[in-house]
Amino acid sequence: MAKLEVLKYPEKSLKEPSEPVKEVTEEHRQLFQDMIETMYLSHGLGLAAPQVGLNITLFVMDVARPNPLDEENPISNPLCLINPKIIEKSDETIIYEEGCLSCPDLLVDVKRSKAVVVEALNEKGELITHNFTELEAVCAQHEMDHLQGTLLTDQISRLKRELYRKKRMRLKKEEEESFDSNLL
Repeated sequence: MAKLEVLKYPEKSLKEPSEPVKEVTEEHRQLFQDMIETMYLSHGLGLAAPQVGLNITLFVMDVARPNPLDEENPISNPLCLINPKIIEKSDETIIYEEGCLSCPDLLVDVKRSKAVVVEALNEKGELITHNFTELEAVCAQHEMDHLQGTLLTDQISRLKRELYRKKRMRLKKEEEESFDSNLL
């Protein structure tokens, strides 16, 4: 397994829609493992393939559930969803403060369906259906946004987006300069 680089806004490829996976291969299964590891190491709840530079309709998520036998060790449930489609969603909504690994230091209140039913292929290529509620539903909808090229920055005003873009560009330049000076 390998930690993958998570692309950061304003990387242009993050805004491109993804292509469906035609056939689930061993490479996709390895990608699933690498993305899960990257997500855990980055302290995320989900990670979409476009965030690691692959514009395919695949994402991983793990919204750990409370463990009734051990409160300090929640139950992990890593999922791989390939070619996901929301086939049903509740009219009831939830507003959740969302963050994103591709948009560091940005938290945005986003209104989403409180429950969704998602149909997708799993890492074995089997068609599965998941009933997600609350935080799981928010996470799945957030990751599916990535597959369409939609980011948290699309949920804020143009002015806030421009200020955030300038901040990210400044930080990227500082990182590059720091990297270059370390090579000398």
